Amino acid sequence: MANPKEKKGSGVISTPHDDGSAGRNDSRPLFHKGSGRFAYDGLDRLIHEKARLGIVSSLATHPGGLVFNDLKELCALTDGNLSRHLQILSDGGLVQIWKGYKDNRPQTLVQLSDAGRRKFLDYVAVLENVVTDALDAAKQPKPAKVAPGWTPG
Repeated sequence: MANPKEKKGSGVISTPHDDGSAGRNDSRPLFHKGSGRFAYDGLDRLIHEKARLGIVSSLATHPGGLVFNDLKELCALTDGNLSRHLQILSDGGLVQIWKGYKDNRPQTLVQLSDAGRRKFLDYVAVLENVVTDALDAAKQPKPAKVAPGWTPG
């Protein structure tokens, strides 16, 4: 992928808006080598699944971590679903799982790892591109009627 800091010849563009503002962020690459402009390769499948996105988002907002039952409630998951998704995230190096006791009862504490925090922030940056592209598209005038010769289908 091209360095987002590069301007000339890097595939990075800026599309001005009618009001003269820069429009798109100049640092967003126009395309990724080997993929289409709207492929959004940075949407990590490990995080992108709905339940795991909820887990990682919850942990990102709680740097000290969350105990299993609090995380389960925040993400509206069953014990089994949360356990399975945590195992996947742990295998991917995104979370750390700690076992301990509180009042003689077993507890599980889950924290976002440093690598997990970096991957989540990268993922959010790509999501911001998706949202910006969608908002830019929504502002475009409605296209003219379809050219003759095309039929719905």
